Amino acid sequence: MKHYDIVVIGGGPAGMTAALYALRADKSVLVLEKEGFGGQIATSPRLENFPTIESISGSEWSDKLFEQITSLGAEFELEDVQEVSKKDKVFVVKSDYNEYEAKTVIIANGVKPRKMGLPNEEELTGKGISYCAVCDGPFYKGKEIYLVGDANTALQYALLLSGYCPKVHMLTLFDRLFGDQILIDRVMETENIDIRHNLSLKSINGKDKLESVDFEDTITHEMVHFDTENLFIAIGQVPQNEFLNDLLKLDKGFIVTNEVMETEIPGLYAAGDTRVKENKQVITACSDGATAAMSAVKYINKNF
Repeated sequence: MKHYDIVVIGGGPAGMTAALYALRADKSVLVLEKEGFGGQIATSPRLENFPTIESISGSEWSDKLFEQITSLGAEFELEDVQEVSKKDKVFVVKSDYNEYEAKTVIIANGVKPRKMGLPNEEELTGKGISYCAVCDGPFYKGKEIYLVGDANTALQYALLLSGYCPKVHMLTLFDRLFGDQILIDRVMETENIDIRHNLSLKSINGKDKLESVDFEDTITHEMVHFDTENLFIAIGQVPQNEFLNDLLKLDKGFIVTNEVMETEIPGLYAAGDTRVKENKQVITACSDGATAAMSAVKYINKNF
């Protein structure tokens, strides 16, 4: 069984930044990622709110960070972590292929946008379908926007998009909105946000890019068709922390930490969108990752 100073679970901005800071502190690091390095930002056409970088594609930004930590000696494996346990002072991380020992573990596996589960959804993600108005909204400036969702994320997206789009069509499954009242009031008061209730998304149409969407009216059962090249889906985010159920107390699936990314278990840290936090952006994920790594390094130096 291979042994590392730090095992990082997740290869997005938080995880790779954690690896960067740990490596610069001369610690051995293994990063485990189950799908592809870069996280959600890797699917964004452009990243324009990261300091010092005017504009860059999400995939290029992720590649640069990956190359940076690889050059410093980070080890990577594409594996799905199944379990994390602690025996005495050492953690055991079990994946679908291997087992590893680590002095500390940083969980930075992020979240996934909740998907509709419709045919064509995966194929057209990034080609008209988006799950992040902060990331992708500015690219549709001057265009009418279609937005599916009825809770806080959707309300926030609608308000954001209304600032640079002539019309935001907010399409909800039920007959009312479910977010914070202050957000609902602001949306209702915004003239260029048009809300249509009782619509269930049934099909996403297009080959190389989004061309149209079809909804069913849940009251009349009539089909409603919209020709559009954009669709924002904001129906929630899903943490991926089921493998921690026997180890940590989770808050609606999210990991609770303090301000230095410590969990309730000494030597175990969490960073990025996987933890309970208010703002979920690339820059805040990187900040979390750096903080978690510095905390982990301090813990190792004190206890080993």
